[in-house]
Amino acid sequence: MNKFTLTLFLFLIGSIAPTIAQQQVELTLLGALEYALENNPEAKNARLELMVSEATQKEYTAPGLPQVTGSYNLDYNPKIPVVFLPNQPPFGDPNNPSDVIPARFGVSYSSGLGVNLSQMIFDGSFFVGLRAAKTLMELTNYDLNKAENDVVESVKKAYFGVLVNQERIRLAESNLSRIDTLLKETQALNDAGFAERIEVSRIQVQRNNTYTQYQRSRTAFEISKELLKLQMGMPLEYDIVIYETLAELNPREELLSLLSQEGMERVELNQINTQIELTTLDLKNNTVQYMPSIDFNANYRRSGAGQEINTLFNSSNWFSSSLLGVSMQIPIFDGFSKSARIQRNRVEIVQLENQRNFLTQSFKNEIFTAKANLQNDLNILQVQQENLKLAQEVFDIATIKYKEGVGSNLEVVDADAALIEAEINYLGALYDGLVSKVNLEKALGLLKADLNN
Repeated sequence: MNKFTLTLFLFLIGSIAPTIAQQQVELTLLGALEYALENNPEAKNARLELMVSEATQKEYTAPGLPQVTGSYNLDYNPKIPVVFLPNQPPFGDPNNPSDVIPARFGVSYSSGLGVNLSQMIFDGSFFVGLRAAKTLMELTNYDLNKAENDVVESVKKAYFGVLVNQERIRLAESNLSRIDTLLKETQALNDAGFAERIEVSRIQVQRNNTYTQYQRSRTAFEISKELLKLQMGMPLEYDIVIYETLAELNPREELLSLLSQEGMERVELNQINTQIELTTLDLKNNTVQYMPSIDFNANYRRSGAGQEINTLFNSSNWFSSSLLGVSMQIPIFDGFSKSARIQRNRVEIVQLENQRNFLTQSFKNEIFTAKANLQNDLNILQVQQENLKLAQEVFDIATIKYKEGVGSNLEVVDADAALIEAEINYLGALYDGLVSKVNLEKALGLLKADLNN
């Protein structure tokens, strides 16, 4: 990937022009896949999710480490609170008619500076949380693998779509050239009185149909390139150029060997197994919450006071205090909330196990279907190759007969139409075979095998 990205960067930097134009980038299938795995938004978000999981793992670890906080306060009492005392002997005031005596206890200014330390000694949820954070990281890695598989699948199919439309353009141009030659020759025969006007018109109609097909192929080609760039995460301002052909990417030996493979474990199964493990850990976490939690606490504080702000910070007015202790929280009754969560976890585990069993069976069916489709496409491809060869022979013979005056113009037009149809069917069979190959690679869990080799 680095080599491809560097090549692309140097190409873009070196292409400085006074006018704005599309930058051309030459692509291969491998290069397109490597670029997409780096730049496709889904793949990039999946990698970012790994960073989120790493931060979550640190977050779960933090409660097990010492928690230290500092505090400082500076208070001023404009009106010191009043405390009422009974107006009774021996401290009463006989001159005060009230039965209570107001007294002010406190000073105008006070301040304090302290530090608090707490350390968890035992909490069952903490240790379960550590395991859950590690399992969550594993699930995120599987999610990344799944996202990359999806990117590879979509890019391969989009790449093949570009190739088949590119090949259709090439064939349409060849067909136009062939028909133009035939039209020119027939027009000359008509001018010389050796061919009827209807023969020229018949070929002109065929030429118009072929040109329409050519225009459609060009439009489809441009659309398929835009789709490929979108799947790759490449800016749409760039223009891609591909020199590979469908035949090069469709070796029959490789396809036949793929039919004999049993495949690997699918990442979707790893995902659901990890989800089962996470739900089991959640069940364990809800269970251990019935156990008490124990914490160690320590505190040290310096406090001072004064009637005036300038006396507040005299060292003689400041005093120290400290505290050491152990606290225990014992759950007694929570309204059956933990019991309800435990029951929910057990049901969720059963649901996930049912889903896993269904996935296992569906993957087997997917492999069977993909192999059957690929084998069928290979048979169709062989038939279309034979049809294309026969259609070419029929056209050549019809053309020779027409030029020698022993064949009709209608035979040539019909043979040309049959040849064009055979070419389209052959390209369709090639494309279907490649798509079936991708589907089988996905079913076997081998989508990224070429990239890893």
